[in-house]
Amino acid sequence: MAIESANSQVDGCTLMRAIMALSGGMDSTGLLMRLLADGYKVSCLSYNYGQKHSIELERAKANIEYLSSNGIEVEHRIADLSSAMGIFHSALTTDGIEIPEGHYEEEQMKQTVVPNRNAIFASILYGYALSVALREGTDVVIALGVHSGDHAIYPDCRPEFYEAISHAFEVGNWDSEKVTFHLPYIDGDKESILMDSQAAIATLELDFDTVFANTNTSYNPDARGRSSGRSGADVERILAFHAIGRKDPVDYVEPWDIVLANALQVEQEMRT
Repeated sequence: MAIESANSQVDGCTLMRAIMALSGGMDSTGLLMRLLADGYKVSCLSYNYGQKHSIELERAKANIEYLSSNGIEVEHRIADLSSAMGIFHSALTTDGIEIPEGHYEEEQMKQTVVPNRNAIFASILYGYALSVALREGTDVVIALGVHSGDHAIYPDCRPEFYEAISHAFEVGNWDSEKVTFHLPYIDGDKESILMDSQAAIATLELDFDTVFANTNTSYNPDARGRSSGRSGADVERILAFHAIGRKDPVDYVEPWDIVLANALQVEQEMRT
């Protein structure tokens, strides 16, 4: 699974081309900032797959608008997969199943797995990337914000999954040499993503708090879009912001000191 910059020549200048999945969460948002800071022309796909936390799609659009207001244009499309994936059995898509609370590595967090989700997303991304490569006459990287913090619960975020699926796509397509996967955070975690994002956002001369206020990580936000602070995804995010010495700018249903204290307690309980 090669990880190389995709580039072509446009008017004598090198253009690096990337396609990425922009969920509206902090990981993919951080990745978008990194790609832009590194000089990529980026096209983003978001997915409506019947997720209960569809507020993330609105947050993704908000950041695309924020970038545009700062002179950075990013193509963004939303693919509606809700009619198909909405019937999948998962706490994220099925009514009547509560979103579990606690640490990401706890057994009950497997309820948040959506069957075959990343295989479906990656397949669509690959078709899109190959289409762009052929239309624009360039190589393309498919950039994803998957990281090691997801490996315990989500098998479709692990390196071996992407090695296998990228091989299948190579076998199943002509011109597959034009497309490669780019997984810069596969061995990192949310803390390392935030650290990298700080540097990228500074390069772009954007505001860190505005960027990350325009994200959603919570699987169970309230009707006003405020994060619960209690789901495994929330806890992981809160701990990451705490680790880099910043207050999370996203709105929580409880004050920051309370959600932070809960996250630290959950982390301590996991260690003991």
